[in-house]
Amino acid sequence: MKWGLGAVLSGVIWLAAGAVAAQDLSGLARLLPGQSRIADQGIGIEVDLAISQPVPWRVRVLDAPPRVVMDFREVDFVGLAGVPQQTALLTDLRAGVFRAGWSRLVLVLKTPMLVETAFMQTGDPATIHLTLRPATEREFALQAARPEPADWAMPVAADLPTAPERPDDGRMVVVLDPGHGGIDPGAERSEGNEATLVLTFARELKELLLRDGRFVVVMTRNEDVFVSLESRISIAHQARADVFLALHADALAEGEATGTTIYSLSAEASDAAGATLAERHNRDDLLAGIDLSQQDDLVAEVLMDMARTATTPRTARLADALQASIIAAGIKMHQRPHQEASFSVLKSPDIPSLLLELGFMSSDRDFARLSDPDWRATMAQALRDGLLAWGKDDAARTALPEQP
Repeated sequence: MKWGLGAVLSGVIWLAAGAVAAQDLSGLARLLPGQSRIADQGIGIEVDLAISQPVPWRVRVLDAPPRVVMDFREVDFVGLAGVPQQTALLTDLRAGVFRAGWSRLVLVLKTPMLVETAFMQTGDPATIHLTLRPATEREFALQAARPEPADWAMPVAADLPTAPERPDDGRMVVVLDPGHGGIDPGAERSEGNEATLVLTFARELKELLLRDGRFVVVMTRNEDVFVSLESRISIAHQARADVFLALHADALAEGEATGTTIYSLSAEASDAAGATLAERHNRDDLLAGIDLSQQDDLVAEVLMDMARTATTPRTARLADALQASIIAAGIKMHQRPHQEASFSVLKSPDIPSLLLELGFMSSDRDFARLSDPDWRATMAQALRDGLLAWGKDDAARTALPEQP
């Protein structure tokens, strides 16, 4: 049985949802890499994706950069890298959990292309077939600008982790933000990826802080799912956080980067490496399907707000406290341990927010440390001690009478 339509011209296409829902499906659908392929077809691209069972799915195009976005009712894309690719017309291919119950596959195009045919052939396995044809920039932009369906939107507050009520007993509310997740694995190497590593550390740090008894801890994600930058910030505001800590372990090809680095928000990066990391983090959100077109103006506006409040010096003192505690624990830090960059996730004007690069997965030495439970435990204790030192100092400063 085949579902679909030919000569597809619309910007958003829903396929198979009604028919599949009526079937008796069992278990999570899986990509079958060995039976899938992506190849040039004349001047276009032909995509065949074999999956273990039919699922509801949709396809659309998005711009800047031009890309084809496919959403599926929960497909396990493990093994995507093993799909044969015989095309030079793609610049990136990524997939993963995008929102609760849904997976997303993104094909980043070298030049604008539109979906010409799209259908699913049922059977064992089920096969999704796409053909893409070249398009003019204007033609592509018109299709990419079409709105999302009314019943499909980015995760809203109801989809986000529920934050506990803010305590009135003096405990510090800390939001831990393990970077990446789902469709965005972050930095990768054969032994694992950044999203998994920082989630492991965030869980360990959360457990340590809760055992201490002087903290309330909220996580922006508790599993391998995609959470947009805007949603991460919304979680922190919902929790009325005292501190927001974004946790990362990136990779830098530009020379060797080693050691823990603390980043705070600035319109200008401290160096080219910091600028590269900030651009990559923001671009990952965009490729996943988030519109960041207004973020430059928003970051500039927030920076002005921060200059008019006490948040900036509080954030600087938080960075100093964490740096001192990490060094005291004997943990290797980057030669420039505190740097600045325009990370969108740090833009909350009223919450001291830092991004912590625990280390760099591109460094064998750093990766060995990051993979060591004892090293992670030492780092978690250092962060706890730094947070406590900062909290004590911040409370004392707050209690001081205002100067005329």
